[in-house]
Amino acid sequence: MKLPRSINNLIQEFSKLPGVGSKTANRLVFYLLKKNDVELENLALAVSNLKKEVFYCSICGNMAEQNPCSICTDQSRDHSTICVVEETLDAQAIDATGAYKGLFHILGGVLSPLEGIGPDKLSIDKLMSRLASDDIKEIILALNQTLEGETTSLDLIQRIRPLNIKITRLARGLPTGGDLEYADEITISNALNGRNEA
Repeated sequence: MKLPRSINNLIQEFSKLPGVGSKTANRLVFYLLKKNDVELENLALAVSNLKKEVFYCSICGNMAEQNPCSICTDQSRDHSTICVVEETLDAQAIDATGAYKGLFHILGGVLSPLEGIGPDKLSIDKLMSRLASDDIKEIILALNQTLEGETTSLDLIQRIRPLNIKITRLARGLPTGGDLEYADEITISNALNGRNEA
């Protein structure tokens, strides 16, 4: 059965989203067809305003509704510590724990020479400018434990070390509830190297 062009067009657009295959795209479109006009207009308006109402903080690179963002302007936060992450979602995940009260710096990705992503494509220069002008005492490297994340961390360590700023990294190793038999060699190695006295 041939579907109307408007339905096919929307299915194709949904299919372009990460993690959405053709079956999920079909379900989403047919779900939307059952919604009333007001709900569809609200969705369309939210999508339309997405790029218009979201700014990137000129200090940390975080997505926000204002510039500078609410984290950078919050005087109750520790302005002597910066947690460096790859993307905004990483900063949100860390901030949601409530365990970290410092500032963030979003790199916008990681170094990946095979994909043509060098230091000039990330906000490394902006980070170094912050470190030169602000009174920063500690940098926390909270990058994903991938080859690219490790490469980026090592690059940042080489750049930051001459500034005599304390550099820390997130602890690594086995997750709570994880089984040794299913862990990869790097995770087990990190867990052994980062072991604590009982």
